[in-house]
Amino acid sequence: GCHMLLQIDKIDSYYENSHVLHEVSLEVDTGEMIAILGRNGVGKSTTLKSIMGLVHPRNGVIRFKGEVISGKKPNVIAHKGIGYVPEERRIFPRLTVRENLVMGQKTGKHAGASRWTIEKVYAKFPQLAERDATPGGNISGGEQQMLTLARTLLGNPELILIDEPSEGLSPIMAQTIFDMISEVHKEGVAVVLVDRNLQYTCTMAQRVYVMSKGAVGYSGSGKEVLEDKELQTTFLAV
Repeated sequence: GCHMLLQIDKIDSYYENSHVLHEVSLEVDTGEMIAILGRNGVGKSTTLKSIMGLVHPRNGVIRFKGEVISGKKPNVIAHKGIGYVPEERRIFPRLTVRENLVMGQKTGKHAGASRWTIEKVYAKFPQLAERDATPGGNISGGEQQMLTLARTLLGNPELILIDEPSEGLSPIMAQTIFDMISEVHKEGVAVVLVDRNLQYTCTMAQRVYVMSKGAVGYSGSGKEVLEDKELQTTFLAV
């Protein structure tokens, strides 16, 4: 159709009585990767949670493939083809890597989306394949992040929301995770990426939204953000 894959139109979101998002609007086209940047506490995670139905916006509307999804439950939204990789890695520590992946498999097909299988995941990410029989609790933090991402892929999402994937990882492991996200994007999955690593996010994402105090303060290309030191000082400097 002529509409964007995801359209967020002026949403206001609250935690209890605290007003977190103020008329946030953004959009993602089919197969596009966008990044959301900003300091801690500006509403990046809340934006992802609002898309996923974990937080219900009080005003504004969110559409996925032209259909209103704001107000729907997370499992309903997931079933429509949105995957979510939260900041806290949710793996089953006693289950093996393969068993964790089996838990991510959903039946039902999303037209046009490539079919992710455990074999395909292992072929693309051999580091996980090597851990096939290892309990999830015994692999490194970076591998747990890979596993969380891979498990989400097995639901065959058309859009995947990824919150702070390189958090707490060594530079080498962060590189591996970003390579993995690039691979996923090359497979035609649209991505909304929240991460503090400017260099990677701005290089990988086609468009960047910079948030400030619960609102979008700037949007443009990653290249512009990387070259604009003043913008970095205003919105991103710690």
